Amino acid sequence: MSVSPAPVTGTGYPWPIENARLDNGLRIVVSEDHSAPVVCVNLWYDVGSRHEPDGQTGFAHLFEHLMFEGSTHVAKTEHMRLVQGSGGSLNATTNPDRTNYFQTLPVEHLELALWLEADRMGGLVPALTQETLDNQREVVKNERRQRYENVPYGDAWLRLLPLLYPPGHPYHHSTIGSMEDLNAAALEAFTAFHRAYYAPNNAVLTVVGDVVPAQVVELAERYFGRIDQVTEIPPPPGSHLTGQAGEPMRETVTAAVPAPRVYIAHRTHPFGTAGYDAATVLATVLGDGRGSRLYQRLADGSRIAQPDYVGAYGVDLAHAPAPIIATATAKDGVDGKTLEEGVVEVLESLITEPVTDAELARAKALLTTSWWHQMSTVGGRADTLGRYATQFGDAGAAAYRLPGRLAVTAEDIADVARTMLTPSSRVTLTYLPGENS
Repeated sequence: MSVSPAPVTGTGYPWPIENARLDNGLRIVVSEDHSAPVVCVNLWYDVGSRHEPDGQTGFAHLFEHLMFEGSTHVAKTEHMRLVQGSGGSLNATTNPDRTNYFQTLPVEHLELALWLEADRMGGLVPALTQETLDNQREVVKNERRQRYENVPYGDAWLRLLPLLYPPGHPYHHSTIGSMEDLNAAALEAFTAFHRAYYAPNNAVLTVVGDVVPAQVVELAERYFGRIDQVTEIPPPPGSHLTGQAGEPMRETVTAAVPAPRVYIAHRTHPFGTAGYDAATVLATVLGDGRGSRLYQRLADGSRIAQPDYVGAYGVDLAHAPAPIIATATAKDGVDGKTLEEGVVEVLESLITEPVTDAELARAKALLTTSWWHQMSTVGGRADTLGRYATQFGDAGAAAYRLPGRLAVTAEDIADVARTMLTPSSRVTLTYLPGENS
């Protein structure tokens, strides 16, 4: 076991950070903060939908559910009952790059949280039954219906991903997976997936709050130290864009939607790079709030877009060019073609009309507020540090994200707009009212 202090006191993260690694490969990040008697335990696994091979889409997300359904020493749903019964809150999320599990609770229950996480890391497979799998598979299928298939515009992300990333690319499919793959997979396939990825040497344990680092490392060794590492973790498919980079892609969907809506997406740079920092500021100028260009030019007053349904945002994908997406929903009497032309005109204005000092200052103020809102809780800090340790090998690199965005210039934005917002690589998804196509 190795321990290394790494205090970080820059403008982006003014709390101390200490790192450790157990002999089985588990990385530990501790950030001590005695301002309140609470602690967050956050466990990031380096497995998301980008790791799923053909025929196993949706596996990482299904495990987000299965990991609450019991392990060797914890009965079904007992994990949730124990944390909530101790005054804590908990949840889990999955995205293309990772799965994370987290709980915030009074600091006297730190040991309980670590024991629970260790038991489901090392002891889920022996407790996993066909009945549990079938039950949670139905839960996920219902989630897909309720969140994606049976709400207006709900499947937009499912449609955008295949347009942005070609077949064989790790970002080609969504985390929810396909009904066919979820139905076809046997119990043995799920247990093999867990054994391959849910291992100490494929995880980062982050603990933030009213703790002493040495105590956290000692408890982590006690509960995680006996779990064997995986000798060969399967790599994800290659992050290529063969056959689709530089090609415009388009899909028009006729569906039971109340008004035309358009999504226009462009691939930019991977999350964590200076180029993506510039793209993030660009997206904020373009479509964050009432002062943005999209709102001012398409929705303010008697314009063509509904005020509550216009905006732009980036999707923080770390292992391939990440997209920024502009979207708008038409006002009554405005057709899809007029709406699309309006969005494209505002997008292209970032090339022809330099970002003003006021626009740049507003965007940076919004990003600063958002960053410190994330950092204001032990849960937000734990998740951020876990992310940077998992994706970039250094939790302390979180300190450079906000300064990186604040350093973006109008020239940087113009360069991203000129090189990335080109019609030749544009992805356009349009919804039109009518019978489902």
